[in-house]
Amino acid sequence: MLADRGYPGAGPAVTVPQRPRRKDPATGNYRPLSQNQKDVNTAHARLRGPGERTHAQLKSWKILRKIRNSPSEATTLVNAVQTLILAG
Repeated sequence: MLADRGYPGAGPAVTVPQRPRRKDPATGNYRPLSQNQKDVNTAHARLRGPGERTHAQLKSWKILRKIRNSPSEATTLVNAVQTLILAG
């Protein structure tokens, strides 16, 4: 599962991006990430991006705000809407 930086230590199944390293005692500035760590963060963001956008768009669909049926049927409806968004 991919998560943002707010979930460090959530468990081995949760992958979070690299955080800036600790402050350098000599300068007081954060130590920069290596190029490899930046590349890992970029790949992580590319994988999370479509899901984040879909989730944001799902909140704008009125049919999902006014749903009054069982959760199992709601799952089917959300999957259909998500397919429409990603195809779109």
